[in-house]
Amino acid sequence: MAPHTIIKAAEWTLTAESGEGAPQATFSAICLKCGAEAEPADGERLPVEVWTLKHTGLHPTHRQFKAATEYFWRVDPAPGNPYLAAEGQGVQP
Repeated sequence: MAPHTIIKAAEWTLTAESGEGAPQATFSAICLKCGAEAEPADGERLPVEVWTLKHTGLHPTHRQFKAATEYFWRVDPAPGNPYLAAEGQGVQP
């Protein structure tokens, strides 16, 4: 079994995930009357907004929706955190 390192205090930074293929946000909506769901849209809310308007157009009594936006975050070691140096060397502390 590999030895483990316990870090009692280390600083980390929290940022928006910006890796390749990661959307800034994902948008979605659910009709509260019937449960129909819009196709989730990456990075743009307009397709979901249009879906809600069309859904109400087809079903005039369906006027309430639960809208959700998911953001993607990343945590990285800050300067002084032992993981920062270890990542630069391709090892894990």
